[in-house]
Amino acid sequence: MFFDVFSFFTLIILTLLSVIVSHASNSSSSSTCVVKDTEEDAELREMATMESLIGLVNRIQRACTVLGDYGGDSALPTLWEALPSVVVVGGQSSGKSSVLESIVGRDFLPRGSGIVTRRPLVLQLQKTEPGREEYAEFLHLPKKKFSDFSMVRKEIEDETNSLTGRLKQISPVPIHLSIYSPNVVNLTLIDLPGLTKVAVEGQPESIVQDIETMVRTYVEKPNCIILAITSANQDIATSDAIKLSREVDPTGERTFGVLTKLDLMDKGTNALEVLEGRSYRLHHPWVGVVNRSQADINKNIDMITARRREREFFASSVDYRHLADKMGSEYLAKLLSKHLESLIKTRMPGIACLINKSIDEIEAELHQLGKPVAIDSGAHLHTILELCRAFDLVFKDHLHGGRPGGDRIYSVFDNQLPHALRRLPFDHYLSLQNVRKVISEADGYQPHLIAPEHGYRRLIEVAVNYFRGPAEASVDAVHSILKELVRRSLAETQELKRFPTLQAEVSRAANEALERFREDSKTTTLRLVDMESSYITVDFFRRLPQDDEKGGIPPAAASIDRYTETHFHQIASNITSYIRMVSETLRNSIPKSVVHCQVREAKRSILDYFYVQLGQMKGNQLAALLNEDPALRERRQQCIKRLELHKSARDEIDSVSWS
Repeated sequence: MFFDVFSFFTLIILTLLSVIVSHASNSSSSSTCVVKDTEEDAELREMATMESLIGLVNRIQRACTVLGDYGGDSALPTLWEALPSVVVVGGQSSGKSSVLESIVGRDFLPRGSGIVTRRPLVLQLQKTEPGREEYAEFLHLPKKKFSDFSMVRKEIEDETNSLTGRLKQISPVPIHLSIYSPNVVNLTLIDLPGLTKVAVEGQPESIVQDIETMVRTYVEKPNCIILAITSANQDIATSDAIKLSREVDPTGERTFGVLTKLDLMDKGTNALEVLEGRSYRLHHPWVGVVNRSQADINKNIDMITARRREREFFASSVDYRHLADKMGSEYLAKLLSKHLESLIKTRMPGIACLINKSIDEIEAELHQLGKPVAIDSGAHLHTILELCRAFDLVFKDHLHGGRPGGDRIYSVFDNQLPHALRRLPFDHYLSLQNVRKVISEADGYQPHLIAPEHGYRRLIEVAVNYFRGPAEASVDAVHSILKELVRRSLAETQELKRFPTLQAEVSRAANEALERFREDSKTTTLRLVDMESSYITVDFFRRLPQDDEKGGIPPAAASIDRYTETHFHQIASNITSYIRMVSETLRNSIPKSVVHCQVREAKRSILDYFYVQLGQMKGNQLAALLNEDPALRERRQQCIKRLELHKSARDEIDSVSWS
């Protein structure tokens, strides 16, 4: 019995131990699998992120082209030039097209003599799942898939000719081509016209400089990776691509050197001096490629066979076998893809900041340009009235001192008018000779008995008439200032710049109003002068004898001889005193009249008559006033498109995981 119980417990203990060991083993195995899966997941996530980065730039590049941003001399903020890109540069006989076709694995580029590539070709390669069909799409034909790549070549030629014609001209407007294939890496390349040294028949003499200028606009960008294509059977020192890349990238940090036609070098020679960086060192290693020959192309040797032959060439070559794993078009594509991904990830935060800054700038300009005009007549009238009020506010701001110019009106009254009054020729007019002449003429055949009243009145009336000149000059001076303020206000009313027809009408209406105000002011101001000669202030002269008794000429002297020089001198002195009093009166009243009739009315009703005219206009007449300046309308459309592009790019960037 004892042994049975002992055996029973022993069996239980052994069973428990077996379970524990088994569980521990399974846990260890599970943990190992989890770690392994986590590492694989991380690698997959990283690959997905990198693919999404190139895809991100691809989408932004396509949006740039659709919305008219492809760099150059654009006056708007450009996003195209900020995007990382791989630009293919080479001479016409460097094998540039063959390199691109080798990377893609398809024969699709136009061929021929002279300049074949006449527009930038943005080639976006997107890797698909194995077994999927290869096809191509053009941005300008978004719903059409090309599975026949000979038709891709024809479409490139046709689309090029649609802009440049068949006269071998070039255009900076890019063609966007996307190729979807399981045999490519995720990569975007920009193929540019081949550099040339002479213009061929049918090309303008400027074609050499035009091509170089276009290429420079791409390769000078700090975010541009330069793929410099050079033929191995030419001296590296004469390479157009290397020469240009050395100028824009002297350190070689952005340049990838590609050596073509290694299989066509003379027997007994090799390109190791270049490929190993001894002849011309770059920051990145040189890559040699072997493309299809013209005979291969004529025999329709496909790209798969060409790639196999390329691998065999480097593997079997005595000169290059030690570099075989870093040679060939397949290695070049992977190298460029990896570097482009890294560059995008590094530069994208800065690009995001640039995008946000550009959005702020474009929105500010759009606010300044104003919204598009509505189409119904009620909205037209409302818009016109709002624009007139905007002008009126600016004009009043000038008068009130918020803007410069209104102070010049005060200067007319404080400086110009007093100066003009002081310069009136009263010294000549009230000279003894002229006073004697006027008094004698006023007396006629019968001399005056006591005081020459007729002479006094005639002298005063003529003297007061001299004040008409300064009075009119003050009216005209203020009128000129008001006209200048109208001109300034029109120029400073930003909203009106959009509508030159309305601006001209407001200018006409405002100036016509100022002319009416001037005429009213002139009439009123000259009436003040005329009133001074119409009624002479008698009390002024009644006080004169009293003044004489206080220190002037004794009254008895006046009765001694009414035609002596002393008598005429006294008359001139009395009239001079009176005219001085009138001058002070007019110096104060002329500004009041001018301000009341011109400045005050301009503030109150400069456009009132125009408002009446607006109320009588028909719909088509109102619409005609809002004929916008075509340049501004075009500018607004450009800004709207560019803003749409930048906001779309911002959304695209925000959608990518940067972890």
